[in-house]
Amino acid sequence: MEAEVGEGEISLRSLNLDDIDDFMVWATDDRVSRFCTWETYTSKEEGIKYIKETVIPHPWFRAICFNGRPIGAISVTANSGFDRCRGEVGYVLGSKYWGKGIVTRALSMVVNTIFDEWPHLERLEALVEVGNVGSQRVLEKVGFTREGVLKKYFILKGRSRDMMIFSLLSTHDKTL
Repeated sequence: MEAEVGEGEISLRSLNLDDIDDFMVWATDDRVSRFCTWETYTSKEEGIKYIKETVIPHPWFRAICFNGRPIGAISVTANSGFDRCRGEVGYVLGSKYWGKGIVTRALSMVVNTIFDEWPHLERLEALVEVGNVGSQRVLEKVGFTREGVLKKYFILKGRSRDMMIFSLLSTHDKTL
């Protein structure tokens, strides 16, 4: 998957161990991890372990690449069992690339293919901390609907958080 953005090309591909140095750029940045469920990485060994144990076996985890180099990641995690019609999207991007429309474009690429790749999905969800206005704007630009606030939804980094839930249905207009 590829798209043009400014002076570079955006693409999605698998993230692998060869990408560890690029991964560590955003994974060690406190500004990037602020709204993430994971803590800021402090060692390359932690990053390697994460890629080996979480990223590689994940059924849909992609690096967001700028001119072929990973600058972030995007994933879709499908539920199983009675709610397998739902999946959750999550994304992260190196702070150097914020505000350039890169995640908006990467997310558009995902939503234009994920319902074909995973036909059992009828709904794609995203949970965003109420204070993460930039991420909320990304979702709305791609066509997600803001459904509401989930008060004290989960504990993140030692405190309960209010989360905004967004959704996109498989019947969405794919011309975005």
